[in-house]
Parts: sequence; structure tokens; C-alpha cells
Amino acid sequence: MIRGIEHVAIASPDPATLAKWYVETLGFSVCYQSATTTIVRAPDGSMIEITTSQGERVPQDERQPGLRHVALAVDDFDAAYELLRARGVSFEGEPSEKKGVKTVFFKDPEGNLLHLIYRREPLG
Repeated sequence: MIRGIEHVAIASPDPATLAKWYVETLGFSVCYQSATTTIVRAPDGSMIEITTSQGERVPQDERQPGLRHVALAVDDFDAAYELLRARGVSFEGEPSEKKGVKTVFFKDPEGNLLHLIYRREPLG
């Protein structure tokens, strides 16, 4: 019936500019673009729809109700972390490792929380 999550959506005051950051910084590609929406695709096929927002952004923290973050899976955590640092990404703290899982949080230019993650063994 349901195979998985095709995409998540982010509302942005400037979808094209935010999409450009996902392309240039994270290595996504643009797979759809209109006047109000840009969809970017990760190398594994997962997508983020970036659509025009309305109103002002409400300050958020990771414990408020609703979507907390988007986790980005990598094969080589250290290489991905260093590449993102070299591309100017500012991280929310130092990377951590616990039971074969390496993680670190960071934000896109509009403050959306992203989670870089490497799992030595997949869940389940």
C-alpha cells in the first residue's frame, strides 16, 4: 500500500534561493520548478518541495509540536561533515557518536533544522 515518504515540504519566502542552497551545499538537483515551487532531489531519490510561504516565520525549537527536522543520511559521515564545513555550514554543536550512529545538527539559511546522520547498521 504505502511504499514510503516521497517528499517533505518547506514553505519559504524565496523558494528558488533556498533550493539553490540545497543544490550547491548539499548536492541535491532541481527536478521541478514553477513560479511558486521548486522541488529538489537528493541522490537517493528523496525530495524536498520548497514552496512560497505566507506570513512571518514563528520562532521554533526542536521540542515544539510538529515536524522537528529532516535527517540526511550519508555513507561517510566524516567526509560529509568536512565538506559541509568547507561550504560554510554552521553546526549546532559538535558531532556525536553512540552505538555506531554519528550525528550532528545544522540549519539551512532559513533556519530549518537538518540532521546529518550515519548508521553503521540500519534500524530494524
